[in-house]
Amino acid sequence: MDAVLKTKKATYHLWTFFISKMISTFGAQIYAFGMSFYILSLTGSATNFALNLIFSVLPRTIIGPFAGYLSDKFSKKKIVIIAQLASALAVSALLLYSMVDGLSIPAIYVTTAILSVTSSFTGIAFSASIANLVDPPRLQKAMSYNQMSVSMASIAGPAIGGLLFGTVSITTFFVIQIVSYVIAVVLESTMNFHLFSTKNVEKVSEVKESMVQNMRGGISYLKKNKLLTTVMGVGLTVNFLFGAFMVGFSFVLVDQLKLDSRDFGIAEGALSFGVILGSIYLSMRKELKQPLAVGKYGIMLIGIFVAAVSVPLFITFNYLGVVLFFVILMLANGITLAFVNTPLGVLMQKMIEEEFRGRVFGIMETMAQALIPAGMLLFGFMYDIFPSQWVLIGSGIALIITVGILLRSTVLEKVEKNQEEMTKDVESQTMTA
Repeated sequence: MDAVLKTKKATYHLWTFFISKMISTFGAQIYAFGMSFYILSLTGSATNFALNLIFSVLPRTIIGPFAGYLSDKFSKKKIVIIAQLASALAVSALLLYSMVDGLSIPAIYVTTAILSVTSSFTGIAFSASIANLVDPPRLQKAMSYNQMSVSMASIAGPAIGGLLFGTVSITTFFVIQIVSYVIAVVLESTMNFHLFSTKNVEKVSEVKESMVQNMRGGISYLKKNKLLTTVMGVGLTVNFLFGAFMVGFSFVLVDQLKLDSRDFGIAEGALSFGVILGSIYLSMRKELKQPLAVGKYGIMLIGIFVAAVSVPLFITFNYLGVVLFFVILMLANGITLAFVNTPLGVLMQKMIEEEFRGRVFGIMETMAQALIPAGMLLFGFMYDIFPSQWVLIGSGIALIITVGILLRSTVLEKVEKNQEEMTKDVESQTMTA
């Protein structure tokens, strides 16, 4: 394909990816909000609510490596479209079931589990395809758009869900979810998932492996690539220790500082607004030359933000002061998260060879999905045992020290050198593709 046509197609991919991701995430957010409130209003049971959360997390944790294997083995485009259609069919089946026999909690659990599996396939296949959809100079823009779409949907979805719940029937939530998936499929079907592919088809076809061998190959690839393992370890460490923030933020604001639900929602929403602002800035500027260094200091700053949640427990603010403090803190936290996630995402796209991206991202998803609830559970116990301010301060310090050790200067130098070599290889392969 002509270079000019490829560039135009990549521009089309940027916007199509952004719109389709935002629409599908928006529908999923509205659906999740509606189902959560339906379960709570129908049963009044926190256990039933928690079970629905488990069914949304556990299948993704289990299926991740398998989804990664299929993404490397078969057409990523077909996987994305089939998974999206399967999601639409699952919600359609729940809609029909509710119209015939009425909506039941077990039916919601089954649908939630199916959606968890299909979203894992969609997410991993898309993550493994981003570098194939856009040209290397705009990879940071694509990752920024991805961050923006999720953050915008996470703000608009619950807000609209809250307005709809109680004023429309629960079937409306199903219809919105189904329509959003169908629109996403239509858009994604027009994309060329091999536009900037560098995969050597002949080399891949020569190797005959069983599924287990192929999946083990992904693990072996990770073990051999020490720099990639380090970067991945940093991401997983942040996921785990960030559990202190996720649990502590709600606990401190609601239980100890007694913020009402409206002001708590405003403070929480400021995080997503911050991510959007940071992503907009990154989408407009050139790719960061030292992404890992930016990520390192960004994570250290997040560690400070984690500890800063405890400030109103030491210093007395009036009610408005507390709200403003946390809105500013969460806004800054969101901007910083964009400066951590986007550069590290770009770096991962470049460091991982195309043949292994699906399996590596599948392994990462499984470990991340397992570590987040494990971290939340651990820190939940800690907040019950120890004063919350010391848990927050200790977690923030631990995050700073851990990242400082993992991303010491010698590691940064190796990664930057490796990135320069990878960039040259990708550019030369792209020019000859």
